[in-house]
Amino acid sequence: MDFNPVDVVSRWAHIGTVIVLIGGAAFMRLALIPAASELPDDQHQALKEKVFARWRKIVGIGIGLILISGLYNYVKAIPDHKGQGLYHGLIGTKMILAFVVFFLASALTGRSEKFEPMRQNSKKWLGIMLTLAAIIVGISGFAKVAIPKVAPPAAEASE
Repeated sequence: MDFNPVDVVSRWAHIGTVIVLIGGAAFMRLALIPAASELPDDQHQALKEKVFARWRKIVGIGIGLILISGLYNYVKAIPDHKGQGLYHGLIGTKMILAFVVFFLASALTGRSEKFEPMRQNSKKWLGIMLTLAAIIVGISGFAKVAIPKVAPPAAEASE
């Protein structure tokens, strides 16, 4: 087995970024929104604007890191799962769900008037986003642990 530091950094960046983004969404849904709802309306709006102005940048950078590291990790895993339809189907499903989560995160932190109704009901949409994220983590864990890698061809194994 060859050690590749880029593989380690990519995996760390991917998982670490997911932890930050999903943890931030969970904090908002479970702590910030309930606490902020007790504030007077003007204070609530001011807090919301300040939080989302900062969080918007983190979400944008995070989505970029997840996309880059996820693509790298998947391309590196293709040879280990050649011909495994279940693995590729699960990872494809995970990617589609991740794009839905990216959309929701962008809509909830964005400034477009089209998504203002979603932002007004952010408690609901954050709950949906966190549910999808939990499904993604479940799919990832299953694919990583329950689907063994394909053995390398004999010629490669002897090198």
